Amino acid sequence: MGTEQFGAPERHVVLVTPEVHWNTGNVGRSCLGAGAHLHLIKPLGFSLDSAQVKRAGLDYWERVQLSVWDNLEAFYEAMAPEAHEVALFAKLGSRPFWEMPRANRLFLFFGSETQGLPEAVLKRYPRACFHIPITQEIRCLNLSTSVGIALYESLRGEGLVHGWGEEGR
Repeated sequence: MGTEQFGAPERHVVLVTPEVHWNTGNVGRSCLGAGAHLHLIKPLGFSLDSAQVKRAGLDYWERVQLSVWDNLEAFYEAMAPEAHEVALFAKLGSRPFWEMPRANRLFLFFGSETQGLPEAVLKRYPRACFHIPITQEIRCLNLSTSVGIALYESLRGEGLVHGWGEEGR
C-alpha cells in the first residue's frame, strides 16, 4: 500500500540533518499516510534504532519508505531532482507554500530544527524557496507540523482516495 494505492503523484520528503527523533518519527508516519518516500540526510542527531523514533512512528515505522543518505551529494546523484521538482521550506522563503510547483515528482526539503536548510541547498535552488506564513509571536513551526502542511498541500487536487472510506471499514 504505497502511492499506487492513491494513484497519486510521486512525493519525496527530504529532511536535511534532522536533530529530533520524535519529529522524524512523526514525519515518517505522515509520509506513510500520504504515500510519500522519506529521505534522511546525515548527520542525524539521533539513532534510527532509538525507541523515541519508533514510538513517534508507532507501529508504522517499519513500513515507512525510507532512504538514509550519507550526504547531500549522494542524494543528488542518486535521485537527480530537477529544479522544477523541488520545493525548499525556510522561514525566510520568498513565496508562500501554496505556490509550490505541481510537478508529478516533487521533493520537499526541510532543514534541521535549529539550523534550517544549509546555505548550499538554498543556493542550489534559488527560485524554489517557500515559507509557511506565521505570526511574529513564534520563531517557527514544529518540523513535523511543517512537513504535514506542505506534504498535503502538494497533494491537493490530486484525487486522493481516503483509505478509511466505506471500502476501508
